[in-house]
Amino acid sequence: MAGFNVHSVLVTGTNQGIGLELIKQFLEKSNPPKWVFATCQDPEGAQELQNLASRHPNLVIVALEVTDPASIKATAARVEEHLKGSGLNLLINNAAIVRPTTLETETLEDMSLVYTTNVTGPLLMSQAFLPLLKKAAQGSSQKGLSCSKAAIVNISSEGGSIQNIAFWHLGQGISYRCSKAALNMLTKCQSLVYGNDGLLSVAVHPGWVQTDMGNSGSLQAPLTVDASVRGILNVLATLSETDNGTFVDWEGKVLPW
Repeated sequence: MAGFNVHSVLVTGTNQGIGLELIKQFLEKSNPPKWVFATCQDPEGAQELQNLASRHPNLVIVALEVTDPASIKATAARVEEHLKGSGLNLLINNAAIVRPTTLETETLEDMSLVYTTNVTGPLLMSQAFLPLLKKAAQGSSQKGLSCSKAAIVNISSEGGSIQNIAFWHLGQGISYRCSKAALNMLTKCQSLVYGNDGLLSVAVHPGWVQTDMGNSGSLQAPLTVDASVRGILNVLATLSETDNGTFVDWEGKVLPW
């Protein structure tokens, strides 16, 4: 990850799984960010995060509900206070939920909740943190676009690829698939608008990972959380303006929409 120097990063959904591992690996970097903001619904119950915070003064844990605009606004204000005039380099929209639904069992309630969490949440987060992301881009001496300068990374899924229809054997998950396809479109739209402001936008598929969400019944996901996140960070370190608005996996392979 040579050259991947991030002054500040915020990750949503960090109480477990990929989000928690992202926080761990950012903190373990030889050149860790000055500020690492870990957000989750219940910081008091996130014991691993609390343990990390006791050892890393650059880690700030913030209570956040990504479906609540007031909570998002409060989080943005707290982050801005910590940054003391500097911008936010990297926003990683990781928080997501899944419901084991089929076309026959999908409901208005499940579809609405999953979409609100997985799509509207990242949209509102990006809107709220746009001023800080722009400030980071404007204050950077780097040319072009990169994750070290200013970027929005939306953690998506190949399950949202309309061409691939990946992981169908694991379940239909209609609301989840639809939400990730919509998140991919959101990423593309963000790239078209925010690229002019010096921001990179990318959708990343983390692989089929051994998490509470990734494991399905008796089926064990093949990819460890550690390997997935190491791959993601390696990929983020290589991204440039040519990758703006793309959909890539944890190994850097471009995926079909």
